Amino acid sequence: MNRTELADIILHKIESVQDKIRSDYAQSRSRIGHFFIDDLLPEDLALEIYRAFPDPNTMRMRKSLREFKYIAAQMDQYNPILEEIVYAFQDSRIVHLVGELCEIESIHPDETLYAGGISLMGPKQFLNPHLDNSHDNFRERWRVLNLLYYVTPEWKQEFGGNLELWPQGVNKPQITVHSKFNRLVVMATHNHSWHSVSPVSHPTDARCCVSNYYFSEVPLRENSKFHVTSFRGRPGQKLRDLVLQADSALRMSIRKVFSKGVVKNDHVYKKENQSN
Repeated sequence: MNRTELADIILHKIESVQDKIRSDYAQSRSRIGHFFIDDLLPEDLALEIYRAFPDPNTMRMRKSLREFKYIAAQMDQYNPILEEIVYAFQDSRIVHLVGELCEIESIHPDETLYAGGISLMGPKQFLNPHLDNSHDNFRERWRVLNLLYYVTPEWKQEFGGNLELWPQGVNKPQITVHSKFNRLVVMATHNHSWHSVSPVSHPTDARCCVSNYYFSEVPLRENSKFHVTSFRGRPGQKLRDLVLQADSALRMSIRKVFSKGVVKNDHVYKKENQSN
């Protein structure tokens, strides 16, 4: 099944629950706007996508105090259905409708998959509380929405690997969104959208996710300023929190001098016909 056929199914599902989406996002908008859609695709299709996920050894491992996970954006190296589902979410009809429901103007997908693509998190892997980089890879558009589609079957909330939203900051209680099989979660990204992924506690299975970002010429909130991806410690991680805050401050100071960064971010999809 190609991306257009997948997009047809996704679009129909979004249209069928659009009133709930509009309501859920509006109610949470003042904090961290978000909504989720269950049973996004027919179950057999969702299972096919899950089974197509690659061996983690063929993906890029990120392991530090900030995070521990496997990622991939070079989609032509994997089962074709993974590239098709990633780009299905970039269908102009879906982008336009999601933007309309969230009342976001001038919204665009990201063909380069900057920080998008697929991710896999196995036992003891995690993503600490953080703010996503405020802009795209070229620092031309503001990051406004994060789309996360979960495909691991029978994934229970107690297994961990769940999305956590921290609308009052990392020292206040978080909102946990279960990374349930065949669930699409869409969340706003702005200067206060702290979020994380809880450590995976399942001893064998991995939480698999398809992710995309949408961008806009206008930030979601007034007075927004450019910032690098900034991490914090979880509650109780006092030393790690201090180290991560210092790390973010250092990287931010470097970007003030080198606006495009010192090291080129290679978490993008490099296509043969794509210019540097």
